[in-house]
Amino acid sequence: MKNIKGRMDERILVCVYYGPNGERLIRRGHKLSQIMNCPLYVLTVDPLPYDDFDAERSNYVEAWEELCDQLGIEEFILRDNEKRPVAKVIAEVAHSRNITQIVVGQTPQSRWEEITKGSFVNSILKEITFVDVHIVSVDRSLKSDADTDYEKGVRAFLIKDGDEYRITFTRARENLYEGIFYKEIGTDFNNGIFKFVTKHGKTRQLHITDDLAIGEIKDEPNVKVEKH
Repeated sequence: MKNIKGRMDERILVCVYYGPNGERLIRRGHKLSQIMNCPLYVLTVDPLPYDDFDAERSNYVEAWEELCDQLGIEEFILRDNEKRPVAKVIAEVAHSRNITQIVVGQTPQSRWEEITKGSFVNSILKEITFVDVHIVSVDRSLKSDADTDYEKGVRAFLIKDGDEYRITFTRARENLYEGIFYKEIGTDFNNGIFKFVTKHGKTRQLHITDDLAIGEIKDEPNVKVEKH
């Protein structure tokens, strides 16, 4: 249960996207919410459905969820499979949560880029006229979508095999979890990451080495997987 904040007339929304600056923005928003003693929300928007996320995007989402839990943030909001302009989605969420302050990151942008492509911040200001927007300068050097260490994800399952847990690609009644397996590029074995949703609704991932799962499902202590 979240702590009841003193000022409910102020509400802050932090908007994050993939890259090294998401955590910085969340912490900046959290610091602001502590000063104002008001609720804080975190939002990310993606045009892809969640099941099509690659391992890198899944890593960011899981890290942001965990950070929000640690900081006691009211809600982490993931709007996936969104085909509308991001600014319109932000405006919709801001309206539904009665947001009064928005924290966004702005990459360095030349005047020519602003003329030809438009400013993201200007798009937000056109959609939302009833909030204050805090712009945090962020680094342009984000990892490109093509720069990845994993192949496209495929449907897979986690099954218990003796004292160990392994992935399988065959649907069966004894399967514990259904998820997506991202195989490491350049390996002939099933090494990579298995992403799934626990029975408690939490997004989790396990490292897979030669079919065997290594790690722990944090909110389900009865399921612990280790390589012996």
